[in-house]
Amino acid sequence: VQLQASGGGLVQPGGSLRLSCAASGSRFSINVMGWYRQAPGKQREFVATITSGASQTYAASVKGRFTIFRDNAENTVYLQMNSLKPEDTAVYYCNAAVRSSPLNRWREVWGQGTLVTVSS
Repeated sequence: VQLQASGGGLVQPGGSLRLSCAASGSRFSINVMGWYRQAPGKQREFVATITSGASQTYAASVKGRFTIFRDNAENTVYLQMNSLKPEDTAVYYCNAAVRSSPLNRWREVWGQGTLVTVSS
């Protein structure tokens, strides 16, 4: 299973961006999907997750500004980012727990990252 993230770019403070991450492969199911980010010189940090039942969890720093949602039919997770701040600048990585059959354990897969730069 591979994850392909897209949607990053340069945006002014207060602006919006929508990231997407599509999972591809054969014969797999997905449980939790999420977004993490890594700013220059900092460790990767949690941003948001969403379960297969659409239960969402957010980091305090993005709650109320970011919304995570998913399209289970398309195996895609999105991150709508509003009211962006310079401190949101980072490489954003998508993540998913996947397995090829109910007999297998869930395993974690990461996307390649997409750069979001918030600057005037």
